[in-house]
Amino acid sequence: MRERGNERLEKELLRLRKMRFYEEQYPGLSLIGGVDEAGRGPLAGPVVAACCVLPKDALILYLNDSKKLSEKKRELLFPEITKKALAFGVGIVGEKRIDEINILNASYEAMRLSILSVSSKLGRPPELLLNDAVTIPGIEIPQLPIIRGDSKSLSIAAASVIAKVIRDRLMLRYDREFPGYGFARHKGYGTALHREKILSKGLCRIHRRSFVKKLFERAREEEERDAGGRDPGDGGQEEKS
Repeated sequence: MRERGNERLEKELLRLRKMRFYEEQYPGLSLIGGVDEAGRGPLAGPVVAACCVLPKDALILYLNDSKKLSEKKRELLFPEITKKALAFGVGIVGEKRIDEINILNASYEAMRLSILSVSSKLGRPPELLLNDAVTIPGIEIPQLPIIRGDSKSLSIAAASVIAKVIRDRLMLRYDREFPGYGFARHKGYGTALHREKILSKGLCRIHRRSFVKKLFERAREEEERDAGGRDPGDGGQEEKS
C-alpha cells in the first residue's frame, strides 16, 4: 500500500515538474505571472480574471487546470495557492460592461485589472506574463500565449483556480440574492434548467442581455411556428369525441 502511495506521489511530482516547463525557460526572471479567466460563456454573472506569481520552488500537489478539478478540490487548493503565491490579483467585470464592450474585450479588461492588482502588491510589474492562449492588448509587459496553458503551466493553472473559485463564490451569493434561477447549481451557464428559468421568470439584474437575446428570439420563433401550424378555428384544443 505504501509503495503504491509512493508511486502515485512520484507520478504527481513528475507531472508538476512538466508543468514548470515554461517558467523554467526563463531562469533569469523571478516574477513570472500566470493569467487566466473564468466565466466567458455563461448567460449571467461577471467574467473574472486572475494573475498569479508563484515562487520558483512552489510545490502545490494536484494543482491543475481548474476545469479538470472538482469544485471541492478547487476550494481545497485555493488557500494553499494564495498563501504560497508571491502575489495574486483578481479583476472582475460585470454583466453591464460585458453587454457594452462584448465578452472578449471584457475578458481583456478583467485580465488587465488583475495584472494591475499584482503589480501594485509587488511594487512593480511582473517581468513576464504567461497567458492561456491570448495576447492581452494594452499591456506593455512581455507576454507568452500558450495554447491550453492552464494545463501546461503551473502559474496559469494557479490563476485559473483563483478565478474560478472567486467567480463561483460570487454566483453562490447571487443565488441567495436572486432565488429561483439555480445560480448555485449552474453558476450562470446556459444549462437547460437555466434557460427554462429565464423563459419562465424573466431576467434578473445579473443576466447578460447580449447573451440571452438569441434565447428569447428562438422562443418567439418557436411560438410563431406553433401558432402557424394550428387551425385558428379550433382554439388550439383537441376535438372532443
